[in-house]
Amino acid sequence: MADIKYYDVILKPVITEKSMKGMGNKEYTFLVHPTANKTQIKEAVQKMFAGTKVKKVNTMNLPGKKKRRGTSVGFTAKTKKAIVKLTEDSKDIELFTGL
Repeated sequence: MADIKYYDVILKPVITEKSMKGMGNKEYTFLVHPTANKTQIKEAVQKMFAGTKVKKVNTMNLPGKKKRRGTSVGFTAKTKKAIVKLTEDSKDIELFTGL
């Protein structure tokens, strides 16, 4: 397994209605590298966003969806999603402000 750097762990934020509701409770949702573990995700969030302190990380593996194109059948790529809960005295992530 290749060594994953902290800037490779977080791929992009998830912006849905459900994830926006969680931002009031300082819960942020990200798509992460499929082989990243919870400690790597915690370190990546704290290094990429200054002033944040991570309290808890929940991860989930999402299987690829079945797609058809004519008679051929395939699957989309598998993804991994992480929900990061920040402490009460932590700064908010500026990426999500103004949305």
